[in-house]
Amino acid sequence: MGWSEYERAWRQDDFVLDPTHITLFIGEAGIDGDTFKNKYLMDQFGIQINKTSRNTVLFMTNIGTTRSAIAFLISVLLKIARQLEDEKKAFNQTEYELHEQKVYSLCKDLPPLPDFSAFHPRFTPYPGLPAGDIRSAYFLAYKEEECEYMRLDGTLERAIESGWQVVSTSFIIPYPPGFPILVPRQIISEEILTFLKKLDVKEIHGYRPDIDRAAGLQNASTRRRHRSW
Repeated sequence: MGWSEYERAWRQDDFVLDPTHITLFIGEAGIDGDTFKNKYLMDQFGIQINKTSRNTVLFMTNIGTTRSAIAFLISVLLKIARQLEDEKKAFNQTEYELHEQKVYSLCKDLPPLPDFSAFHPRFTPYPGLPAGDIRSAYFLAYKEEECEYMRLDGTLERAIESGWQVVSTSFIIPYPPGFPILVPRQIISEEILTFLKKLDVKEIHGYRPDIDRAAGLQNASTRRRHRSW
């Protein structure tokens, strides 16, 4: 509603949007946040930002931000918009269809964010409450004999389908945007697994697909029922 309502909103509303943070939705350009940050803002114009999501980028201003900096940012965004329009005009039919598929993926085909599942009963210190003892779970992960490496290539899915309660050994954080999907000793549900498989991000912190599944496995006769990821 404009700046005239800002102070009243800040005092009385249940939540407010920080006016110093500017979220730019870029899904309809067919570009993910990480690509927009690196390929367009940084490589072409030397503009550095830290926060991105699957289809947005976040610009954060502060008391040191000048009018000229904002003017430069606006001019850069106009140049990028023209560049993208020119590129789209030059698409052949196949390129146009691929572009539309990317736009649909970023704007419509969004994986549903899963609800928190539960902590494994071994790590719920207060019976009847959903709280979890993350501290002991976190340090238990340092014991290799307690852990088993599992991948998203079907290994983890088959374990869950067979009835195992698979629990995470660490924080599992897709980047971008960089918020945890799993915390230590949280049970990995089918909904969480589906979400992780549908993500098209470059990094998932805490997930090590480069480690061979055989590493860290115990002999079949000594495997524990509480599998870890």
